[in-house]
Amino acid sequence: MSQINHIEKVAIVGPTGNIGKQFVEELLKTGKHTVTAVRRADSQGNLPAGVKIAHVNYDDEASLIAAFQGQQFLVITLSVRAPPDTHSKIVKAAAKAGVPYVMPNCYGFDVQNKTLAEESLVGATYLKHLAELENLGVSYIVMTCGFWYEWSLALGEPWFGFDIKDRKVTFFDDGNTRMSVSTWQQCGKALAALLSLPESGASPAISQWKNKSFYIASFSVSQRDMLDSLHRVNGTTDKEWNITYEPTAQRYKDGKDEMQKGIMTGMAKAMYARGFFPNGDGDFESSRGLANDLIGLPKDSLDEATKRVVEMVESGWNPFAQ
Repeated sequence: MSQINHIEKVAIVGPTGNIGKQFVEELLKTGKHTVTAVRRADSQGNLPAGVKIAHVNYDDEASLIAAFQGQQFLVITLSVRAPPDTHSKIVKAAAKAGVPYVMPNCYGFDVQNKTLAEESLVGATYLKHLAELENLGVSYIVMTCGFWYEWSLALGEPWFGFDIKDRKVTFFDDGNTRMSVSTWQQCGKALAALLSLPESGASPAISQWKNKSFYIASFSVSQRDMLDSLHRVNGTTDKEWNITYEPTAQRYKDGKDEMQKGIMTGMAKAMYARGFFPNGDGDFESSRGLANDLIGLPKDSLDEATKRVVEMVESGWNPFAQ
């Protein structure tokens, strides 16, 4: 492993998704990497110039192994609609191809927080991904970035509690609990900064996050902070919004009950409520610290990110629409 020195060949599964395209663009900007987009032959979405393309069939292990051959770092980003066994097929092929590092599809909350992982609804899946990589002998680095800010604020009330179009917000508890979150752009910059480091040697080096979480964030914000940012972007005040309050514990329970009834937004409702529990589980910046300064990440702008969210909502953005 010490002979790698620098990561040059990077493969990305899901290169045209919300986070995948940020990874591709930021890696290309460094000029230090050969980026290979791993995608199905029928995949839609344009890729920037300079990206190599490897077409695969996720049910054909040989095609995956061929795509991963010679790659030094594999980044997995999967749609929420991806079949549940896709991740396993990918990492098994990566192991057979001899890929030294994998960034698994485990973005978001702090998976190292065992209680949170157990209660976060997707935690069991994330821990299963990590255990499989360990069993295969493949090193991983988890990007712990918190919930994606644009996604979470634009999607509607079950996520961050906001209905921007109708100017309604449900504050969880008093709305002042902070959570570490990241913009898609910051995640892209973080990956590019990480993979621009030497593989090993003096800190900072990629190997110091081997089989660990790589903590980055754009901000630690409360719902109150988000609403204040929306006011600054839209020129509104609290008087123009319908603000209600709901205990996080009750919201978490209600979300799980809704899931049992087949209401799919119940999962988001419960998962986000759990992240905002007043015990601070969602604020990993305070409990773990961030790698931002160590890897040279620029400061992110809350209001610029909020402005992008407002534009997404006004455009009718819906990632679940066919």
